[in-house]
Amino acid sequence: MWQLEHKALTQGYKAIAGIDEAGRGPLAGPVVSAAVILPHDFSCAGINDSKKLSEKKRNAFFPVIKEQAVCVATGISSNYEIDQINILQASLLSMKRAVENLSTPPDFLLIDGKFTLNMDIDQTALVKGDSKSISIAAASIIAKVTRDAIMKELHGKHPRYNFIQHKGYPTQAHKKAILKYGPCPVHRLTFKGVKEVSNA
Repeated sequence: MWQLEHKALTQGYKAIAGIDEAGRGPLAGPVVSAAVILPHDFSCAGINDSKKLSEKKRNAFFPVIKEQAVCVATGISSNYEIDQINILQASLLSMKRAVENLSTPPDFLLIDGKFTLNMDIDQTALVKGDSKSISIAAASIIAKVTRDAIMKELHGKHPRYNFIQHKGYPTQAHKKAILKYGPCPVHRLTFKGVKEVSNA
């Protein structure tokens, strides 16, 4: 999991940030990205792609990463932005915001996915990067736990959609609630499963 970071270090980079997002697939809520710069001696057994970890493990790793990282930052794109510019562009925008929010400016970015960011920083995009890079894996945990917390908060404002359980993802129960009550202000109106109801 350190191979990519070590390669960048041997090339002279010092502040290597891993970047990942959470929330591209849901029908509601924002997309949340995280950027994490880890110290070169960081060690935490079991850190992996957040999708492969239980919620309990993600919540346990979250404070460890925040405490031990050189710096951690998040960036958010709202459901309104997602509807305006599409989910891919909103995801990239949230990643860019996360990088800009880092207290230590990175000199190299390791980004999960196929796309690089429109920033004047050396960078590499990696498909399934969260299972290849410790920095991206750490960012995936920060992004996922942060987004889940936002969805729990939104559940308090819109309880009948039960965001606390499915976090906005298109489960059968969520789709039934949209059909029954119509979309709420945090639904993504351009997404299949919402737009048909909002246009009805």
